[in-house]
Amino acid sequence: MGVKVLLVEDDPSIAQSVVASLTTAGLEVTHVDSGQGAIDAVAAVQPDVVLMDLGLPDMDGLDASKTIRETSSVPIIIVSARGDELDRVLGLELGADDYVVKPFSQRELLARIRAVTRRGADTAPASSSPSVVGSERLVIDERAHTVFLDGEEVVLTAKEFDLLAYLATEPNVVFRRNDILEHVWDTNWFGTTKTLDAHIASIRKKLGSPDWIQAVRGVGFKFVEVAQ
Repeated sequence: MGVKVLLVEDDPSIAQSVVASLTTAGLEVTHVDSGQGAIDAVAAVQPDVVLMDLGLPDMDGLDASKTIRETSSVPIIIVSARGDELDRVLGLELGADDYVVKPFSQRELLARIRAVTRRGADTAPASSSPSVVGSERLVIDERAHTVFLDGEEVVLTAKEFDLLAYLATEPNVVFRRNDILEHVWDTNWFGTTKTLDAHIASIRKKLGSPDWIQAVRGVGFKFVEVAQ
């Protein structure tokens, strides 16, 4: 309740359906049908979350997301029929927090919105966990929300930061996929999308090596210190 959503969708039928669905669920929805309209609306409306289509009439939604991310940290969920892994990873690299493939259910979309707008509801009190985690080379400051690799800042999206910080709290410990999704995204996570894998791929690229987060087949992922 009370969440302000900016819907960026140029298909009137889809927009009408989504607006009706989210409004019924108690969300406040502003609809625009272009990339520039989205950029302008972020400043004017100050939404809690942006639902961004990719096939917009004036620019690609990825470009609009990149421009928005330059001046705002508002969570962005890409909502597109383009479900290829490359599109997912590119969207996350450009600053999106999640990626939903059309067609989608109302329940899934509401869960994603709830997940990206959650304000630390499932985090432990600051006094019970260290502010800085990571390793000798990689420093993750949870209170400042910053990551430094060999003294250079690494710019991550909000979800990428949460994911990396969670894994780094216990180096070399394997975290199960379901546990990661429940902790970083939502306690009632469901669905079959590859959001976790896309975020992992994006973090690996930004850290310059796939070895920082290693996959354990059939189980999940673990954070590992990488030597220079």
